[in-house]
Amino acid sequence: MRLWTLHPKYLDAKGLVALWREALLAQAVLAGRTRGYRHHPQLIRFRRDERPLASIAAYLRGVHEESLARGYHFDAKKISRSAFDGPIAATRGQVAFEWTHLLHKLRVRDPTRWSVLKSVTWSQPHPLFRLRAGPVADWEVQP
Repeated sequence: MRLWTLHPKYLDAKGLVALWREALLAQAVLAGRTRGYRHHPQLIRFRRDERPLASIAAYLRGVHEESLARGYHFDAKKISRSAFDGPIAATRGQVAFEWTHLLHKLRVRDPTRWSVLKSVTWSQPHPLFRLRAGPVADWEVQP
């Protein structure tokens, strides 16, 4: 499971679809509707919020907006109606780590997209997150 801190606009088609599915799974986990993935580190930042279900719903709304911009038809009815006041803090170190990770994936999976993105010097976060200085998140699993 990878719930990107990066804005979903950077993902290739396969990555965006995977993010949608994984975020829906995360929503089910946070709602207590599944036993699997309960201790997945990607969920920690949502669990740290007072209203984890609302925060993952806000995350899903951001992914859904990107899907609409690309002409995809992700089903918004699958998103919890919980309202979120947000944002969630994220670090620049986390975004930099994820940017490198994404570029490595795209170099193999979508070389055309990689060639466009490799020269990007600043990557935006998902709309749910507000950046602050700091290292890679403590919950991130690093190689």
